[in-house]
Amino acid sequence: MEIWINPRCGKCRTALGELDGAGAEYTVRRYLEDPPTAAELVQVLERLGLEPWDITRTDEQAAKDLGMKDWPREEGSRDRWIAAMAEHPILIQRPIITADDGHAVVARTPEALKSVLP
Repeated sequence: MEIWINPRCGKCRTALGELDGAGAEYTVRRYLEDPPTAAELVQVLERLGLEPWDITRTDEQAAKDLGMKDWPREEGSRDRWIAAMAEHPILIQRPIITADDGHAVVARTPEALKSVLP
């Protein structure tokens, strides 16, 4: 599995500790240093079963600068949201875990995190 993290994020550090405690094998992706492409974001969103606005950190300064809180949350706006996250990866909610079996979660809650543990 792969986990997208920001090392400064407490929830990311917690998720890493839980993965280690469960003996899970995983790859860390520091997504601020190695940002996902728009195509990767589309794939992850499909695996998550979510829309881009569901995983956007709209309180980040970059989102405020873009006025994202006022952007439409509809099919026709998906590409705009995805492009903004690809250009400004700080906007991506974290941690995101993609499991080898195709399952993916935004691991912000203990329940979500447990759903990908071996």
